[in-house]
Amino acid sequence: MLIYSALMHMHFYFRLSASTTGLAGFLTLALCFLSGCASDPLAITAPHPDKKYSSSRHHDYRHSRAYNRPYRVKGRMYYPMTTPEGYSEIGMASWYGHESGSKTSMGTRFWPEGVSAAHKTLPLPSKVRVTNLHNGRSVVLVVNDRGPFKSGRIIDLSHGAAKKIGLNGLGKVKVVYLGKAD
Repeated sequence: MLIYSALMHMHFYFRLSASTTGLAGFLTLALCFLSGCASDPLAITAPHPDKKYSSSRHHDYRHSRAYNRPYRVKGRMYYPMTTPEGYSEIGMASWYGHESGSKTSMGTRFWPEGVSAAHKTLPLPSKVRVTNLHNGRSVVLVVNDRGPFKSGRIIDLSHGAAKKIGLNGLGKVKVVYLGKAD
């Protein structure tokens, strides 16, 4: 309503001046006001938009633990999911183990031979089933860390989890959210 009244006021003013410069200025100003309406906000994409899980820039993260709040890595923002029920994704997995003894995003010690994983946006801790699509073997594990931050990968498995499903290096997997981990 404020923009409309400002435009009407300017229209009345320029109508009185009746100059070509005034009309050009009015049209330029009107385009500036309207151009803000044409831009789309940034969208957060999810692997399956028809599912119920969501990740939102507008969620109130004030009462979330630090590891479940939005974070930035290499200049890119990540927004942890607030409702991951129904989450299922197929993509590339890798394994990691050289960080032995370092702390996970949750503050716990990383044990390479344990059965755990890192995911960019699932809430921590989450219980997931990871299935190796090459051989059909699967493992239920706890996601307790953030990553992988390499393009094209959806999950990083501990070396112990990778061994259980026969994953050597990179492999195509299916990740299914099972619920919050205890």
